[in-house]
Amino acid sequence: MISRSHINSTHFRAIFFLVFFLISGLLVMQCTRPEKSVQPEENEFVGDASCKSCHVKEHSEWMTSDHFKAMEVATDSTVLGDFNNQTFTADGVTSTFFKKEGKFFINTEGEDGKNHDYEIKYTFGHYPLQQYLIEFDRGRMQVTRQSWDSRKKKWFHQYAGEKIPHGDWLHWTGNAQNWNTMCAACHTTNYKKNYSFETDSYNSTFSALAVGCESCHGPAKNHISYIGSEVFKKGERRPGAFLLMAKNSSQKAEIQSCFPCHARTGNISANMLATDEIMDNAIPEIPTSEFFYADGQVKDEDFTYASFLQSKMYKHGVKCSNCHNPHSGKLIITGNGVCNQCHTKKNYDSPEHTFHAVTSEGAQCKNCHMPSRYYMGNDLRHDHIFRIPRPDLSVKYGTPNACNNCHTDKTPQWADDAVVKWYGSQRAYHFAEDLIPGSRMDVNALSHLIRLLKDTATPSIIRATAVQYMSGIQDERSIPYLLQQLGHEDAQVRYRAITGLLNFPPEQWLASVTPLLQDKVRAVRIAVANLLISINNPQVLSGLGQAYAGAAGELRDYVMYQTDFASGSVMAADYFYKLKDYTNAEKFYYRALQKDNTMNYARLNLSTLYNAVQKNNEALKILQEALAIDDKNDRIYFNLALLYNEMNDIKNVELNLKKAAALKSSNPRVYYNYAILFQQRGQVREAEEQYIKALKLSPNDMDINYALCVLYVQENRVEKAMPYIQVLKKYYAGNPQVAALLQHIGQ
Repeated sequence: MISRSHINSTHFRAIFFLVFFLISGLLVMQCTRPEKSVQPEENEFVGDASCKSCHVKEHSEWMTSDHFKAMEVATDSTVLGDFNNQTFTADGVTSTFFKKEGKFFINTEGEDGKNHDYEIKYTFGHYPLQQYLIEFDRGRMQVTRQSWDSRKKKWFHQYAGEKIPHGDWLHWTGNAQNWNTMCAACHTTNYKKNYSFETDSYNSTFSALAVGCESCHGPAKNHISYIGSEVFKKGERRPGAFLLMAKNSSQKAEIQSCFPCHARTGNISANMLATDEIMDNAIPEIPTSEFFYADGQVKDEDFTYASFLQSKMYKHGVKCSNCHNPHSGKLIITGNGVCNQCHTKKNYDSPEHTFHAVTSEGAQCKNCHMPSRYYMGNDLRHDHIFRIPRPDLSVKYGTPNACNNCHTDKTPQWADDAVVKWYGSQRAYHFAEDLIPGSRMDVNALSHLIRLLKDTATPSIIRATAVQYMSGIQDERSIPYLLQQLGHEDAQVRYRAITGLLNFPPEQWLASVTPLLQDKVRAVRIAVANLLISINNPQVLSGLGQAYAGAAGELRDYVMYQTDFASGSVMAADYFYKLKDYTNAEKFYYRALQKDNTMNYARLNLSTLYNAVQKNNEALKILQEALAIDDKNDRIYFNLALLYNEMNDIKNVELNLKKAAALKSSNPRVYYNYAILFQQRGQVREAEEQYIKALKLSPNDMDINYALCVLYVQENRVEKAMPYIQVLKKYYAGNPQVAALLQHIGQ
């Protein structure tokens, strides 16, 4: 829950009048002052029942909502699943559901691979599915894979058709299905995770089950005291009445209230700040191709934040409550009526616009402008992008479109032809036309990303996405655009620019970044501190004074708050590695692997740590373990090649570089190192071929252009080297090594 501080705009005027009255005479002031206003005390959560007496209608609506039924104690009235000795077999697991002494149990495969009886502690959700919570040791609660289909009245498996072995991260007893980390904050009120990284245990607490009144409106003690006070009864009215999200709240207020849960996001700290900025307390995901389709449409379970912020609805001030009743969660008008509030029925809700029969699914606005996908097995959700279907982009790039979402038996070309027939061949520009090719981060991507950053109409969240893509293109043209975004008004853009600068030399960004140690948004300060420790220069850091010390403290708090999660443990390990605290780094790499044994990212970094402390045999062992899990990972082969090179095993260097290249690695250094190996052997043409492959991935890389120039100069083919010489002259003329080469060839 995000709290907000309110500034009383009348306070400053009151100071002026106070001075006036003091000058006019103390006696007058004392005789005419109003009764003392209620002063806020330390606020507290008091429970939903305290709200009901005054807000009967709202409370009644809330009790019909998904929020109310988000989590309940398992009883005969709350459990929907069939626990009458029912057996369900799927994906190699047989489970039995039964009751004993009035309690609900499931017998299913546990974390040791054997079946055990587990008592159901809580229900989790209700429609279209219900899951169940089991208590484990160290304060953990886990969500069962076996789920009840409330619509079809039957048991089914999450991740249907996939055999998930015990010990796997996705197994219901594993880290991915842990309630404390993954679910609790958005299914309870006033949740406190209370995780101890020393003991890897929880002491989690909450004020109330479900998403209650105070989840959105904040703790209500001061509100109730104020409403019951004499000053309120005598007519004093305070905006908000000590509540968040009062009636007729702004779009920003609603977004900050709803989206911490309706977003793919991670919380920053147990210390929640009173703020109206989401990135003071959380870091939401942006629509990169890691989790979304390349055009920004949802792919994974991405929720609504990153979609809605792309939309014209958001741009024009539409807020959640314009469409949804905030208490029941239902649409305020059924069907197309909710859209017809703004989009006239005559122009849009008619066959002349939809080209579908009025009563058909194709005539529903949501099916064309909010394409849907199933999540959690049977939960149909609509993407809140509110965009015009673009089957032409499907034809060109393979992205999905709403037309073929329904017409699954037709091709994207068929859909595009229909759209051209109905609406003509011209399409208004959409940022996806540049975002898709920009997402590829290849030689042609940069021009598309630059176009997005130059266009003032680009939504901020898409700008942040373009920044992240651009940061992966190590080109001299990227730096000026990344630095420009450090001053952007949107914290998400600043944050992504800072995290992206990690891929560039510190001398290119150090002076520009350090002022943001005092940025007004916590996530941005954390990103700056994390970037600065990468420079590995204690003298520079100590010179930054209290600003750095404060941000560094927030960074450590953020890092340690994430360590109950597998990826969070890797984050902590990387953090300690950068601080050269190799003992803690090793500890958290292994902690991550305990939580997710398939996490090869941890193994790759752990092998780098062992190499740094001259334990190359340990490093080799870890990389071989990684290879046994994923033998199609080019980075493993590349790291093996580098390690074997240090161990003077040239045969294995070549073998692993060859395998990495055969997997069509996107890392230009694979081909660069392979080329050097060929060049050292005198295999000039083979070396040339690999250098050119590397340049296709990173055209302006200094090392690759320099090496290819040297190869041609050694062959007395200076004319062949000229394109690469021009790159060196344009971007790296000040480099001593480059300057010497240019002087040697008379350039």
